[in-house]
Amino acid sequence: MDYLLFYFSVMLIILFVLPMMIKYVKKKKQFTLMKKSGIKDIDRMKGYQFEAYLQVLFKELGYRPVVTQKSGDYGADVVLKGRNKIVIQAKRYGYKHNVSMDAVREVLAAMFFYKADEAWVITNSFFTKQATTLAKTCGVTLLNRYDLEKFIVKINPTKQPKQFTRKRSELS
Repeated sequence: MDYLLFYFSVMLIILFVLPMMIKYVKKKKQFTLMKKSGIKDIDRMKGYQFEAYLQVLFKELGYRPVVTQKSGDYGADVVLKGRNKIVIQAKRYGYKHNVSMDAVREVLAAMFFYKADEAWVITNSFFTKQATTLAKTCGVTLLNRYDLEKFIVKINPTKQPKQFTRKRSELS
């Protein structure tokens, strides 16, 4: 009888607990790899990978981030929960492609839909003049490539971009 109970326990562990442990370990490895990413890694990501990266980044910065569904997200790719609720529109573009004011309009709509306190657009690129003007008027926060790099350095100081490692005399 004891042998049967032991066999049953082992089978339960193999069937239920082991797959959960494997999934946990894989997720932890992926989290660690993303945490070590730098801006050059982000430049090679697909859009949904960038959203997952932002989830890792903001979790490390103390927020409770949630990535929304891939389609029908009402203009928010990531929702940050903390003292304030913040909706984020993530735009991972080629380095030379600037984010237009469409992203500002989308995240502004998301702010009302999700009943958020703030709306941000984050990109690995930069913003058009129209996007910057609209964002200022509507109170939307725009975070460009350099702002993103500052967040990366907070969680991974070994990923110092060139403009952070140059001496002050070189910047003048």
